Amino acid sequence: MTQQHPITPPPELVEQWRAAASNVPATLSTDPGGRRDYIDFIATRAAQWGADQELEACLRLVEIDAGEDAYDFARYIRAARRPKPPSLKEQALAELAEWENVMDIAPDSPIRRALEQLSDHE
Repeated sequence: MTQQHPITPPPELVEQWRAAASNVPATLSTDPGGRRDYIDFIATRAAQWGADQELEACLRLVEIDAGEDAYDFARYIRAARRPKPPSLKEQALAELAEWENVMDIAPDSPIRRALEQLSDHE
């Protein structure tokens, strides 16, 4: 029996990646059937997952071994290395800013004011 690496994705997660990869549209390439896109998709997901697992394991060690100050340091590192994606509100405001350059939308338009009033958690 071979020994498994400590950072090995669970079979259920690999199956989710396979299912998601089968929905990835093949790019126009010399690769028949888009097999390269399928493999690239799974390889990218696996690399991201492995990096996340390693980062969390290291930060847990820092939090456990170094006390209260290290907890804040670990939070800082986590936020810097794994930033949260922009909220829907932030995405909408960014898109509105792009449209303001194309169309004549006033900086105090009702759309902007409504978006700015939304919670960042929506």
